[in-house]
Amino acid sequence: MTRGSGGSEETGSPEAEPPEAGSPAVLDHLVHATPDLDRTLAEIAALTGVRPVPGGSHPGRGTLPHGLKGRGGAPIHLLGLGGGAYFEIIGPGPEQPAPDRPRWFGVDALTGPRLVTWAVRVTGIAARGAAARAHGYDPGTPVAMSRRTPDGGRLAWQLTPPGTGTGLAPFLLDRGGTPHPSGSALPVLPLVSLTASHPDPGAARAEPAALGVRWPGEPVTTGPTGLTAVLEGRHGRVAFGRGAVAV
Repeated sequence: MTRGSGGSEETGSPEAEPPEAGSPAVLDHLVHATPDLDRTLAEIAALTGVRPVPGGSHPGRGTLPHGLKGRGGAPIHLLGLGGGAYFEIIGPGPEQPAPDRPRWFGVDALTGPRLVTWAVRVTGIAARGAAARAHGYDPGTPVAMSRRTPDGGRLAWQLTPPGTGTGLAPFLLDRGGTPHPSGSALPVLPLVSLTASHPDPGAARAEPAALGVRWPGEPVTTGPTGLTAVLEGRHGRVAFGRGAVAV
């Protein structure tokens, strides 16, 4: 993984960038979704020696902020990964009502915690999407979103819908001038590696390439569709994929 300006980790090389897509994409965050948030937070704390910190609640698509009756919500907790990126743990709150539509990231269908997707940060998200479509992959139409932070602040951004294509392509995120969550004194567990497997590795690699993004780790291997991130915990390394395990 190469480094972008300000220490961010670039997920693409200059050769991988569509020329009309603007500045390079950089890793923004990984999403670890769970049907049982409290249990997963406790497991992560036990394995890593660090408890993720509250990050607010995810809005939109059935994952709306606390207190919006009938829509449910998905509180998030965060860990820093270093290099201007972070690890997001998302799941339904124990006291929140069921949503009237599915939550993003497939939270409602999960039977256990899983690393479900990753996001890359870009500038000019509409142009990036148009460039990807010209290269054969449609990442979806960007939507505007926001959430409240635990200290009452507001973060706003645009993103493309997660979970398009083969299921391994990252979604795009344009934060504009909004402060990045990794700058809020998060406890940091450095990202050691991010790997992926897919029944058709060529197809899985083609979609990020159309976005101007290279895999930030080893090449995609043949196998069941899935992502695995290894973080450096206080007690040693921990792999997050389908669940989490010390390695």
